[in-house]
Amino acid sequence: MSPLALKPGTEWGGAWRRCLDAAPEAFRDDDRVLNLWAGTWRPDGTPLPAVTPVDGTPVPGPPRLDAATAHRAVRAAVDAHRAWRHVPLADRKARVAAALDALDAHRDLLALLLVWEIGKPWRLARADVDRAVDGVRWYVAEIDRMLPGRTPLPGPVSNIASWNYPMSVLVHALLVQALAGNAVIAKTPTDGGLACLTLAAALAAREGVPLTLVSGSGGELSEALVRAPGIGCVSFVGGRDTGARVATAVADLGKRHVLEQEGLNAWGVWDFTDWTALGARIRRTFEYAKQRCTAYPRFVVQREAFADFLAVYLPAVRDVRFGHPLAVEAPGDDLPELDFGPLINAAKAEELTAQVAEAVRRGAVPLHRGRLADGRFLPGQDTGAYVPPVALLSPPPSSPLHHAEPFGPVDTVVPVDTEAELLAAMNASNGALVAALSCDDEAAFARLAPQIRAFKVGRNGPRSRGDREELFGGFGASWRGAFVGGELLVRAVTEGPSGERLPGNFPDYHLMP
Repeated sequence: MSPLALKPGTEWGGAWRRCLDAAPEAFRDDDRVLNLWAGTWRPDGTPLPAVTPVDGTPVPGPPRLDAATAHRAVRAAVDAHRAWRHVPLADRKARVAAALDALDAHRDLLALLLVWEIGKPWRLARADVDRAVDGVRWYVAEIDRMLPGRTPLPGPVSNIASWNYPMSVLVHALLVQALAGNAVIAKTPTDGGLACLTLAAALAAREGVPLTLVSGSGGELSEALVRAPGIGCVSFVGGRDTGARVATAVADLGKRHVLEQEGLNAWGVWDFTDWTALGARIRRTFEYAKQRCTAYPRFVVQREAFADFLAVYLPAVRDVRFGHPLAVEAPGDDLPELDFGPLINAAKAEELTAQVAEAVRRGAVPLHRGRLADGRFLPGQDTGAYVPPVALLSPPPSSPLHHAEPFGPVDTVVPVDTEAELLAAMNASNGALVAALSCDDEAAFARLAPQIRAFKVGRNGPRSRGDREELFGGFGASWRGAFVGGELLVRAVTEGPSGERLPGNFPDYHLMP
């Protein structure tokens, strides 16, 4: 086989030049990205150095604002909100729809930026863009029935989101929040997605959507983005440590909030025999290296069925394909169909590799350990951010892999003998967003599923975040505040009748939809 090469037309330099052409107001030819506040793109902030996880190529880093400038940006967003909340719904729909048309026109560039900035394989990057555009189009069509009796919040919605889904989570949320009558603020994730988000924000701002996009450290900007009195709602997607600090702040202030936090989503196998169907699903659980909130990194398996499970699990894991998302054998080849590329950065890859090694030293048994040599890479490329797939049997309770989401291509497999053990192992993280239980008997599933502390539990198949009408939330420490999805997303960012209790997980009550 001939050495792999970067597919012509996908180079980072070319993608950057296309950004300059598409939105010269937001990008500068000295490799600098601007912040957007008070309706103006501004060359303020101190850019951080950054590299792509794909191969270590330098890319523009986020222009970090100081706290004082962030407060000014928030005050400007509050002023924009006061005007936008009175814009007629028909006008808001027209502006958001125009923004969606612009995003759709730049679909492939947005996807290519996602490949370079956060390492998504091409198919998944395009799906991220498509889910954002198609999802918001559904809200444009359905919003009229969701708003009677409801009004925009008193202030703008402040969004702090992780790097893994810049379009289908963050941009999607921003546009729906604006459609509902709110000005919106977003903080660029420090770890990746800067150019993609900036281009999306520029396209939306041109159509008159009241959007603020700023960069900076969470510690430096949290006083403005979370605690500022003008903020009407805080929407957060990220880890539990940071989420807990945000939760404390919004609870103290009595502020509307939506806080999606991590949890160890588990897939249980109990009294099950359809191994061919399960085997067909295993490989897909490794998509995007399990760097998503609805990934399944824990399998809890009935011991007497363990041999049958391994017979379908191990071949599937051995078939997982990873490597450079833009590497091809010949210039005319399609981009490769990979399950995943790099992790978000080399530091995360090093941390996860160390966690695996420590778990093995403390007694975990490696069921599968992939090799970097199995990946598809360019000759001599930097592979520091890549981790091949790993599966560990019975990680020790002292290991983070026992109770926390690894956010990488590492599975833990736990054999159990009783239903009580099954539930304990599936509930190890005190709440999750999704779970699955492979179980032949419908009655047994109906008995066990309510005891699994996940917002959604799939029978014989996975559950996901969902789109359009599908609701989303979490149990335990995986979620704080209002649930979202479908009409609930609009209700979370609008005010209804006096005394309304939103479905969600709040400090003083828990209400399921």
